[in-house]
Amino acid sequence: MAAGLLHHVEINVSDLNRSIAFWGWFLEELGYTPFQEWENGTSWKLADTYLVFVQTEERFLDVSYHRSRVGLNHLAFYAESREHVDNITRKLKEKGIKILYEDRHPFAGGKEHYAVFFEDPDRIKVELVAPRID
Repeated sequence: MAAGLLHHVEINVSDLNRSIAFWGWFLEELGYTPFQEWENGTSWKLADTYLVFVQTEERFLDVSYHRSRVGLNHLAFYAESREHVDNITRKLKEKGIKILYEDRHPFAGGKEHYAVFFEDPDRIKVELVAPRID
């Protein structure tokens, strides 16, 4: 085990079933596999890192998430290639998931940064970025 690598990330969600439908296919496209499942949560794992999604308790649902507030801004994942980014972009569009910064896609992160940006059901920004071509 390499010290400093992420062990896991746990995300509280407003609607667990909606988040499972959103994240499941995407994470499995990236090579994650279902890892744990219980009444109020689920997770997917890739190598030694896993992502956990937990249903937020009703008493905490009055304030929604916004990435511009203090806390997590977005999650960025590596793609295999630019073609992988393009394939996921196509699937996102087929699923009706809005592409962020579409007017600058796939270079919204800069001329050397080939990526797709989108949001999960709670508006957490997600990025899939291709390896840099030198």
